[in-house]
Amino acid sequence: MWTILKIDRKKIEFLKTDLKKKLGPNTDFYNPRLLIQKYKNNKLVNKEFNLLGDYLFCFNSDLKNPAIRSRLKFIRGLKYFLDGFIQSQNEIKEFVGKCKNTEKDGYLYPDFFNLIKDKKYKFYSGPFADTIFKIINFRKNEIDILMGNLKTTVNRQKFLFYPV
Repeated sequence: MWTILKIDRKKIEFLKTDLKKKLGPNTDFYNPRLLIQKYKNNKLVNKEFNLLGDYLFCFNSDLKNPAIRSRLKFIRGLKYFLDGFIQSQNEIKEFVGKCKNTEKDGYLYPDFFNLIKDKKYKFYSGPFADTIFKIINFRKNEIDILMGNLKTTVNRQKFLFYPV
């Protein structure tokens, strides 16, 4: 059973080791990450970004039992268990599966996000970082975009962007 944990990012390693001690070695963790390249002081810098922020997926069959969850409440690094995870198992499995299928080298790639034509997006990486654009047309690995009055084509694999 998958559960969603609100965590203290500074104590994530303590949390993982303590949960494995208490639940057993068959405990699995998943935290989808993005690798973002930004220009800082005219240098290209790689930065790792957690897609879920302070949340972490944890899989263990013993987490069905509320008594076990209440016993785990006060582990270092754990803020709380997110409510409603029992009813949302199908959605969680589907999301984790989609993330794992689009991962390359441990990081998600822009193929993960669904893009919609005629909607506005903002670049998160690359030379156009923090620039807003509108998608005009889709091709196999490229998208035609409109930034102000400038119409150009961008490779959707190389840049990360998100909806505005």
